[in-house]
Amino acid sequence: MAYRTAEAKWSGNLTEGKGHITVQSKTLDAPYDFRARTADGKGTNPEELIAAAHAGCFTMQLSALLGGAGFSAESLKTTAKVHLEKQGGGFAIPLIELELEGKVPGISAAEFQKQADIAKASCPVSKALAGVSSVTLSVKLV
Repeated sequence: MAYRTAEAKWSGNLTEGKGHITVQSKTLDAPYDFRARTADGKGTNPEELIAAAHAGCFTMQLSALLGGAGFSAESLKTTAKVHLEKQGGGFAIPLIELELEGKVPGISAAEFQKQADIAKASCPVSKALAGVSSVTLSVKLV
């Protein structure tokens, strides 16, 4: 079975240190640091990468499900919001919000919602993130 890799390097302490993340495909080769996670620092952060992975996986899964049901999406746009909150002595991700807007000729709003719910439950990244307390989904058919 296929696998993908990413590499993270870090120097220094948590709040003032600096890191660098590279993915196998080299499409991401970016700095990251604590300020990018909790404030307005430059660079990426793990939560942003989780959001990108979840939005991408969910949208691809939905496209496959729609195709299997006889529909072809003209457009699907998913925004994933990964919430990072201080809990106890550390941090946690208690909530991920998926916001979907799609244009799918011939589909009813109820069928679109049904397929989106199935995609949310069945995409590999959703499954991997099952430990998150809550993943919500908001759907809009345009």
